[in-house]
Amino acid sequence: MEVIDHSSVARTRLAVLTAHLSSSFDQFGAISNGILESSICSAAVEPPPNLKGSLVVVDERTGNKYRVPVSDDGTIKATDLKKITTGKNDKGLKLYDPGYLNTAPVRSSICYIDGDEGILRYRGYPIEELSEGSSFLEVAYLLMYGNLPSESQLADWEFAVSQHSAVPQGILDIIHAMPHDAHPMGVLVSAMSALSVFHPDANPALRGQDIYNSKQVRDKQIVRILGKAPTIAAAAYLRMAGRPPVLPSSNLSYSENFLYMLDSLGNRTYTPNPRLARALDILFILHAEHEMNCSTAAARHLASSGVDVYTALAGAVGALYGPLHGGANEAVLKMLSDIGSIDNIPDFIEGVKNRKRKMSGFGHRVYKNYDPRAKVIKKLSEEVFSIVGRDPLIEVAIALEKAALSDEYFVKRKLYPNVDFYSGLIYRAMGFPTEFFPVLFAIPRMAGYLSHWRESLDDPDTKIMRPAQVYTGVWLRHYMPLRERMDTREEDKLGQVSVSNATKRRLAGSGS
Repeated sequence: MEVIDHSSVARTRLAVLTAHLSSSFDQFGAISNGILESSICSAAVEPPPNLKGSLVVVDERTGNKYRVPVSDDGTIKATDLKKITTGKNDKGLKLYDPGYLNTAPVRSSICYIDGDEGILRYRGYPIEELSEGSSFLEVAYLLMYGNLPSESQLADWEFAVSQHSAVPQGILDIIHAMPHDAHPMGVLVSAMSALSVFHPDANPALRGQDIYNSKQVRDKQIVRILGKAPTIAAAAYLRMAGRPPVLPSSNLSYSENFLYMLDSLGNRTYTPNPRLARALDILFILHAEHEMNCSTAAARHLASSGVDVYTALAGAVGALYGPLHGGANEAVLKMLSDIGSIDNIPDFIEGVKNRKRKMSGFGHRVYKNYDPRAKVIKKLSEEVFSIVGRDPLIEVAIALEKAALSDEYFVKRKLYPNVDFYSGLIYRAMGFPTEFFPVLFAIPRMAGYLSHWRESLDDPDTKIMRPAQVYTGVWLRHYMPLRERMDTREEDKLGQVSVSNATKRRLAGSGS
């Protein structure tokens, strides 16, 4: 039986990082110009016009005519359709929208996406500009409070987040008690949920539903979560390597502190490479917010019930845990590894077109153009590779992108690289194991979750989310006594539940 040395995770990463310490570099604040050149961004695109008006709907079933108001931003109220009915037993029209392809449950001023034009903006700022000149905590402040902070506001903000970066010992004990091979996202979900137990002062179930009306209470939970998320993530990482958690440092930037907890081995004088810290900071900016995605929708859905913010965000992280959401970049790495070399790309492309192979990292539910985050990450990858060495798969990735974007099959279907296409290569080059990739997504996305949570508390339209359904089951049946029932169809029966060998051993014994 093969014995796995879990400390190899740490040694691999430290081996990658050892070479960085001899590199010459500027101070953290001056690094961005060396990583990203100025980008052409989407600032020139005109805003949408005023779309206010009304729709006249003629119901051909009854001949009735209805007028449905259209708002300034081009929306109609779904409840306005309920009045379109054929009679007494008809409860009115419903919108059947699996996956919420065209349903807007909220109005939000946080993030704007135009997938056709390849636009992503935080509070009106193009993502390209923020990634070039800002820091993650500055962007987190912007998302949370609507404007970029002044110098003094940023200093106070950074200090508050730093002061709340320590994690209760009980949380660390919970992480330590988990299996050494526990998935780090499972650890993060569990720890986020457990925080609600350790902070009963912020629990509406204990302190009343109006507790979050207090700005002081809200802001404290915001800095608590932003401060603790990287500490929990680092503890989960170190647990995989069989190493004890490291206390955070109050003298480093947000991303530097995260790398410090991963790699210092308890040496308080250790300083991460600032160029790599800046690269990670840019990745955090790119992943901080993305409108009403699956996990953000989960956060707002849970928060609408009045549950505490820690439980709401634990649910959001649980949604991000899913491979269709937070684990997509791992699928890209597997795909590139399977392709192996540039020579195999033509056969792979033909396999995709014949639906025999799946292309990961291309296409997006929202973007029908080049994902603006992918453009930034593609440039960023070159900076990271200049420090840690060039990943051989990057050549395959670049060649695959070129082949796909010159093929009419992909162009016609508007399949362009998304944020996952290059991010996995950067994470791997920096020494992170693939199972840790979703955690690197979750840390910065806390800023997006929290900004939506905060916004929902002030939104007068916020209601407990309770979607309708279209019932397709049996209309009416009457109860039948057990002895009169027949066996149901085979597919309706309980399947065979496997019994462990330990259970078989126990059942083979005897005793009074």
